[in-house]
Amino acid sequence: MSMTASLALTVPELILSIGAMLLLMVAAFGGDGFARAIGWGAVALFAAAGFALTGPAGNGGPGFDGLYIADSFAAFAKLLVYISAAVCVIVAPGFFDRSGGGYRAEYPILILFSAVGMGMMVSAGDLLTLYVGLELQSLSAYVLASFLRRDTRSAEAGLKYFVLGALASGILLYGISLIYGFTGTTLFAGISDALAKGITTGQLFGMVFIFAGLAFKISAVPFHMWTPDVYEGAPTPVTAFFASAPKVAGMALLLRVAVEAMGSGTDSWRQIVIFAALASTILGGVAAIGQSSIKRLLAYSSINNVGFALFGLAAGTAEGVAGTMTYMAVYVAMTLGSFICVLQMRGADGQPVETITSLSGLSRSRPGLAAAFAIFMFSLAGIPPLFGFWPKFLVFDALVRAGFWPLAMIGIATSVIGAFYYLKIVKTIYFDDPAPEFAPAASRLEGGLITLAALAVSPLGYLAIPLLDATSMAAARALF
Repeated sequence: MSMTASLALTVPELILSIGAMLLLMVAAFGGDGFARAIGWGAVALFAAAGFALTGPAGNGGPGFDGLYIADSFAAFAKLLVYISAAVCVIVAPGFFDRSGGGYRAEYPILILFSAVGMGMMVSAGDLLTLYVGLELQSLSAYVLASFLRRDTRSAEAGLKYFVLGALASGILLYGISLIYGFTGTTLFAGISDALAKGITTGQLFGMVFIFAGLAFKISAVPFHMWTPDVYEGAPTPVTAFFASAPKVAGMALLLRVAVEAMGSGTDSWRQIVIFAALASTILGGVAAIGQSSIKRLLAYSSINNVGFALFGLAAGTAEGVAGTMTYMAVYVAMTLGSFICVLQMRGADGQPVETITSLSGLSRSRPGLAAAFAIFMFSLAGIPPLFGFWPKFLVFDALVRAGFWPLAMIGIATSVIGAFYYLKIVKTIYFDDPAPEFAPAASRLEGGLITLAALAVSPLGYLAIPLLDATSMAAARALF
């Protein structure tokens, strides 16, 4: 494939990269007074990048001699990433203005550069492309976590994320070096051919280190330790971003590496995935029970949901991968809706309130917000008829079809643990004595996004099943 044809596959990344650099120049010369215009410019770039996926960038095949892959799987993941990132840019100005730090022009630009890295991650056809994309995403994320420079918690979150992220990057890079040393290639196709001849001890060690490094990116147990502290300390729009877009990119990258690069060694890595899935669902459920902060609770909720998504990968089939991608699509709607609801939690002085007890009696003072909270909590718990039930059903169905019905039974049992703390929040909202009322809603835009997310995960979401299932299955088959 010619260089021009290869470049055509990367149009979404080119749009975001060139646009981000132009907006960076606007920020440099115009300052923070142009921050909101830059934010809407970033949203327009995400829309343009998403539209570009309808061309060769959406299903053009491998480019740059296999280093980059533009297929329906990557297009599905990129679309979720762009939607998540755009929403996190839209809801940010109000939060930063109310927090006293002011909305800075760098915020949407960092989101754009992070999205470029995530695009490279999900389209990686080589371990070096994987690493470059992951580091580009991570470097922007470290700055975003500590974006409120005068807030001690934000600075602490950024430092913890940086230190632990550097450790995870080292682990991943060591795994890449082992795989290269024992297979002689970093291309996914070449690694798959080498593993098909029989997995050596060195290759197995490399596989373990790579899966450990990627587990950090998706907050899977036992590499979840950064998640609660970073989610609690980072600004809420940044936390919403961490809980959505990078999760999708990390999960998509893990699926591609597992299926395309190491598909011939499925029996070897399946044990790792099963352990991470069970440990994440159990710890994510149990550890959330005693939390007093809504953001820490949602952090453990994300760990719990990653565990359920990994059950689809454990099946090792196209149906399992499709179930995981459907899970991530619905998870994005539930998570973004939940965090936008958290943005509405402000005291009478306008400052953010994050304690669960502050939600007491919310149904009497803000019935609309209370109903939205209830919808998202029930959906995250996977309680029918809300749409959050459907992706859980898909991953468990894939496990049963693959012959792993005991694992499916354990997974269903662990979902009961998570349901406890979700229902605890609903009980606090509707049945506890009223706490001091929150400040009135200050943004109709946030209210509109909450409504859209609530409708998406309500029973109306089942109307999207034919389209969602067809799209996710087409994405999964692109890997097999």
